[in-house]
Amino acid sequence: MELGIYFIFFFTTAVVIFVPGPAAIAIAAQGAGNGHKRATFGVFGVAAANAVYFILSATGIASLLIASATIFAVIKWVGVAYLVYLGLTAIFSKTGGIQFPTGKLQSAISLFGKGFIVEFANPKALLYFAAILPQFLDVSKPILPQILLMGGTTVVLDLISYSLYAYAGDRLTSGRVKEWIVRLINRVAGGALLLAGARMATV
Repeated sequence: MELGIYFIFFFTTAVVIFVPGPAAIAIAAQGAGNGHKRATFGVFGVAAANAVYFILSATGIASLLIASATIFAVIKWVGVAYLVYLGLTAIFSKTGGIQFPTGKLQSAISLFGKGFIVEFANPKALLYFAAILPQFLDVSKPILPQILLMGGTTVVLDLISYSLYAYAGDRLTSGRVKEWIVRLINRVAGGALLLAGARMATV
């Protein structure tokens, strides 16, 4: 790839990934309750979901999924339902959202699965890769190396971004922030998740 085109892809994707969304909130909550090192499993879950969407986009399957109203609707409404569940849990449940460590850690599979689901259930990721990827491919040059380069860049950005969110969640509770502040953060985060679900419903 031409260096200039790659840098445009890099910065565009970095902005999309680093802007906090449902996955960032979920990973921060994992970091708060399980520590940032253990929350790495959730980070890998988010990265894996984006990798799947990237592969689907690279192989053209994403266009078929978007064209199929039924399949796209299923992905969308599962995502909406999950975001609403996360939002309500963060607001009303004592065991949801950001919480102080209790000594009982979630399993690696559970953390990975939650990270994967919250990102895979977001059709905006599918729309982004399906729309943006073709814009940066130079069909006059070998396609596979370009796809591998952009895919690898996306995964690295995912790992860096969500690791920072996990660390931030960990520091929030390890610093023994007053509980009323954590409750306020949970309500704000829960509201943001509900808003994200409402916005996703209009996609």
